Amino acid sequence: MIDLLIRDGTVVDGTGRAPYAADVAVENGKIVEVGQLPEAHARRVISARGKLVTPGFIDIHRHADLAAYRPGFGQPELRQGLTTIVNGNCGLSAAPIRRSRRAEIAAYLQPICGQMPASVSTDSLAAYFENQPDSPLHTGMLVGAGVLRAGAAGYALERLEEKHYKAIHKAMEQALGDGALGVSLGLGYAPECFYTTEELMRALSPLAGQSIPVTVHMRQEGGGVLEALEEMLTVARKLRIPVHISHLKAMGRDNWGVKIPRALSMLEQARQEGLEVGCDAYPYTAGSTQLIHILPPDLLTGGMEAVVKRLQDKGVRRELAARIEDGCGFDDIAKLAGWDGIRLTSLHCPEDHPYQGKSIAEIAALWGQNPLDCCCDLLVREHCEITMVDFMASEEDIVTILQSPLSNVISDATYPTEGLLHPRVYGTFVHILEHFVRERGVLTVEQAIHKMTQKPAEVLHLPGKGVLAAGMDADINVFAPEKLHQPGTYENPCCLAEGMDYVLVDGAVAVEKGKCTGVKAGRILRR
Repeated sequence: MIDLLIRDGTVVDGTGRAPYAADVAVENGKIVEVGQLPEAHARRVISARGKLVTPGFIDIHRHADLAAYRPGFGQPELRQGLTTIVNGNCGLSAAPIRRSRRAEIAAYLQPICGQMPASVSTDSLAAYFENQPDSPLHTGMLVGAGVLRAGAAGYALERLEEKHYKAIHKAMEQALGDGALGVSLGLGYAPECFYTTEELMRALSPLAGQSIPVTVHMRQEGGGVLEALEEMLTVARKLRIPVHISHLKAMGRDNWGVKIPRALSMLEQARQEGLEVGCDAYPYTAGSTQLIHILPPDLLTGGMEAVVKRLQDKGVRRELAARIEDGCGFDDIAKLAGWDGIRLTSLHCPEDHPYQGKSIAEIAALWGQNPLDCCCDLLVREHCEITMVDFMASEEDIVTILQSPLSNVISDATYPTEGLLHPRVYGTFVHILEHFVRERGVLTVEQAIHKMTQKPAEVLHLPGKGVLAAGMDADINVFAPEKLHQPGTYENPCCLAEGMDYVLVDGAVAVEKGKCTGVKAGRILRR
């Protein structure tokens, strides 16, 4: 007698194959058979009549490094069908962090990952894993190259010395040995934005010729997105490494409909050359990141204290105003999104809490200031620890990326400890099925499921994940697609997704009749 049988469902197996009627048998956390099983007997039977049965969804781009240590972690993820997530993205992993740099790096991570509890062990990735609490879903980690560089040289130094590269290489190799699934880059953030292309390749040289995945938040995602992509294709060619472009987009109305088709063509040409490259996208026209990301990279030199001091200088502000107006050489989010398209979502000073959810333009009007001075004053007072939601992308570009065979779905969910979250934390994967499949019809259900299961599992080489087939892990979703709904909005984002009837993690029922059971069957996934 088997442990569990899901009977009479419509299987969408993750491969892109058309849906088909089948039963799914589970034993000891594994799928043992998929097909017509009228004679099968099980200790428990779940009826899936009129419902889809799919692999558990996989999000390879989240920032829950520290959220994984918080009480109640996993409910927003499970309720949208996620059974596996990967953290440590955009060069911003919570480990490994050299002890002498912990406070400095933790402060930089805070707007993205939230406050670092004292209980989190960060000396090594092995220590981080050892102390990670039991989880209701599987978690894995990339090692952030930005944190490796900050650990070796801090945030102030622009040009590294031989000793710094040796320290980066040693820490990278140790983290990979501890089980990191790959290496993430954040070339839009300090201190990685200071690398030249040659210096970046030197930092990544231990990976040369290996199959270890490298994911990258590129140097630019607006007017310079194609040049940034060409840089990463150069890195892939010269080092002979897999490169995956994180949250591909073309910010700014002037770039919509123009840059993304060309970027996808460049990626396809690289694949025809034999390079292992691809991309992912989140299904929202607004992103979320640190407010300091509106600044040109050279204004980020010297660490946060230097940035704060610099932003108090009226001459620097005049220069910054001119550069924002010109918009050349960096991701000019203030111009690409507009001051009215930048909403502040986490502010730490009590006197600033009333401004959460308001745009820079709105706050400036309340203060009787121009938007740039308002923004700089806030950054100074908040010591640059502000998170924003910025409206800068085109839904038609998102559709173009999602329809490409090169892409998979991600959320890029960030987890600041206070303030407003982005609705993608709670609803990305249901939103894909509700909006892009059911409402717009731009993806078939089997295409969407493939991009949320097998495709991301292939990107990070996750064995046993992403396909409903005998021998695979029993991470399984059961749901009626017409009942899926993401109620969250930008104004009220913290709303659990609706419609997942059952979610199984390693064969254990983590969601039953739409409610989380509290079962913690998740494992730490190591390379």
